[in-house]
Amino acid sequence: METNPLRPARTLYPPVEPYETGMLDVGDGQQLYWEVSGNPDGKPAVFLHGGPGGGTAPQQRQFFDPKKYRIVLVDQRGCGKSTPHASTPGIDMSANTTGHLVGDIEKLREHLGVEEWLVFGGSWGSALALAYAEMHPDHVSELVLRGIFTLRRPELDWFYNEGASFIAPERWESYLEPLRDSDGTVYEGDFIQRYNEILFGDDLEAARRASVAWTTWEGTTTTLIQDEDNASHYAEPDFALAFARIENHYFVNGGFFEEGQLIGNARELATIPAVIVQGRYDICCPARTAFDLHQVWPEADYRVVLAGHSAFEPNIVAELVQATDRFAL
Repeated sequence: METNPLRPARTLYPPVEPYETGMLDVGDGQQLYWEVSGNPDGKPAVFLHGGPGGGTAPQQRQFFDPKKYRIVLVDQRGCGKSTPHASTPGIDMSANTTGHLVGDIEKLREHLGVEEWLVFGGSWGSALALAYAEMHPDHVSELVLRGIFTLRRPELDWFYNEGASFIAPERWESYLEPLRDSDGTVYEGDFIQRYNEILFGDDLEAARRASVAWTTWEGTTTTLIQDEDNASHYAEPDFALAFARIENHYFVNGGFFEEGQLIGNARELATIPAVIVQGRYDICCPARTAFDLHQVWPEADYRVVLAGHSAFEPNIVAELVQATDRFAL
């Protein structure tokens, strides 16, 4: 269903502070930051951030009515306040896979004494939410998904191997800078793989420059209208290095999925109430993927809105908050 509201029906809830925080030891030397806000006796909901490697932010709590929800945020392995941080020199990424993250969500659920919860995820968070729900459907009460991303090869090639350059060519040129030889010639081959060699190479300064180029490309294309504050956040050095390394690690490994796995298995989610919110003009995660998902999973409420990729664009906010309000009942 396509919705074109001139005035969004919902806005974010007011800011709320967590009443409980902690660090969860999930093994492999990994400690995950988690927090809970809202109503201690409310409906449990877990927010799965994007990237991978994006980390959580206070504004993400505001998609939920704090009087009705027990709101759980968690920084995934290697990012945010979790340790070890992926910006650390010589970081070992072998214990950072989708399987590890799904297991971490289960450990956090058990740690917090939650039987089932609403799972909310956008962009990479939508992929992780689908992976978690397909593996642990008995612990998912509802799904709220946005900007669908399943790491199929065409999705990765679209955004990181030139497709999206036809929409934002001037920004693409900056993305290409770390891939140029001394004579200005651009590397010929898979850009994702070449970035991997730089980001995890011995030259830390080259890795930092490449990470800023990688994250700035993403940060300048997530919103329909350029958001300079958003772009500058993506360029912060330690954030950029961790973000780019984690994303690239997942992308060169296809998300640790078989090609098409998440969409192919979505038919198993038919009994879980769900809303899919997709920006019509999402450059990062074009609507084709959300459409393909809905074709396999027609029971989900599919909402296409006039917006780009960011969860904080007004029309997307309106649909997401409307969904959490509906499920709060």
